[in-house]
Amino acid sequence: MPESPEVQELANFLDARTTAAAVRTVDVLLPKALKTQSPPIGVLLGGRISGVTRIAKMLDFAVETTDAGILHVIVHFGHDGWVLWHDSAPGDLKRAGDATLMARVRLSAGSSGPGFDLTDAGQWKALTIHVVKAPDDVPAVAKLGPDPTAPQFTEAEFAGILAGRRKQIKALLQDQTALAGIGNAYSDEILHAARLSPVVHAASLSAGEVERLFTAMRAVLLDATAARRGIPPAELRAAKHAALRVHRRTGETCPVCGGTIHEYVFSGAAAQYCPTCQTNGELLES
Repeated sequence: MPESPEVQELANFLDARTTAAAVRTVDVLLPKALKTQSPPIGVLLGGRISGVTRIAKMLDFAVETTDAGILHVIVHFGHDGWVLWHDSAPGDLKRAGDATLMARVRLSAGSSGPGFDLTDAGQWKALTIHVVKAPDDVPAVAKLGPDPTAPQFTEAEFAGILAGRRKQIKALLQDQTALAGIGNAYSDEILHAARLSPVVHAASLSAGEVERLFTAMRAVLLDATAARRGIPPAELRAAKHAALRVHRRTGETCPVCGGTIHEYVFSGAAAQYCPTCQTNGELLES
């Protein structure tokens, strides 16, 4: 699943290449991906992209249209969605490699006709597109908690989110209504860096553990964001996976203590953790 560090660099890449470009064509190949009907997607044609930004794990394309003013195209990638950039967009509409082509946007920026595809490699095709007047018109955006990478996000605010929550800390880190932008991979990395079990309840954390978790969360996310800078979209996911220390590393050696990384399966999901570093040697039962 795309998470905030990779989506941030994807936003940087697209912002640099699409700002001030006019939208020439928009083809939605899988109708269920488009979740809004008003304003109609056709109103984007001829509009100019004024910027691309990240909202949690989503992209926000701001488009200055002729008839509807500034509109926002919010793309939520789901579990397996992504962007495929074309310096010269193909003339036909085909499957995008191993992924399904969900939508294609062509731009009028010079004679080359660049553009990008929105793709989804998952079984359920969960990528969604909303065309709205304001980002908060998208329910998933309106419900978001604070972004933990924001400069103004404080440890006190974080402690307030955790206080009284009888929820396992890994699940809470991934809860977008509590904290925006963290998914399965970085929650594992954060908890390993903080030396905390994925199953401990948020409400049970001591003040020292909250401080440790806050510091680890900020460091993991901001360091990953900096490390992805300048990496093209086609290489971002591989760069992310190569840098992970525990996530998807079951059976490998912990880079901190030299122990063995284990997996804990719950509710159809999985967490990777180091028993020595995180659970006082205890193996979690699935």
